[in-house]
Amino acid sequence: MMNEKVESIMIKDLITLGPDSNLTHVSEIFRQKKIHHIPIVDEGKLVGLVTTYDLWLKNAKLEEYDNIKVKEIMSKVLVKLEPDDKVGTAAELFLDNRFHALPVVKDGFLVGLVTTFDVLRYEFLKEYPDPILYKDILEKGIDAAH
Repeated sequence: MMNEKVESIMIKDLITLGPDSNLTHVSEIFRQKKIHHIPIVDEGKLVGLVTTYDLWLKNAKLEEYDNIKVKEIMSKVLVKLEPDDKVGTAAELFLDNRFHALPVVKDGFLVGLVTTFDVLRYEFLKEYPDPILYKDILEKGIDAAH
């Protein structure tokens, strides 16, 4: 059931930032877009991932956010997928590591992001291809940039 390629469910239209962006910008994106993960890229290459949890761990005052760069708090050692990896591989990584998002890269360049919600939506729609409730949300995703 989960043998399809991850590229079939990954988010392709991503919001990204550079490593020198500040936490004010990160916080605004999280709040406005209602997302929890932002891939950090340098000339298209994935260099990190910043999450709402990273902000929480930093425990900085809002007044300090302008002076703190993303590269100071982002995760740099990442588990990544490639577009040809299977959806089941993503699910196994989510279950085994408690991740909620996995960047998808090709030759080091960011090409997508897969979240736990994407895997859940994929499996739900296989079982219930014509849902009654939340049909638009399930088919289009809550936010193309989560």
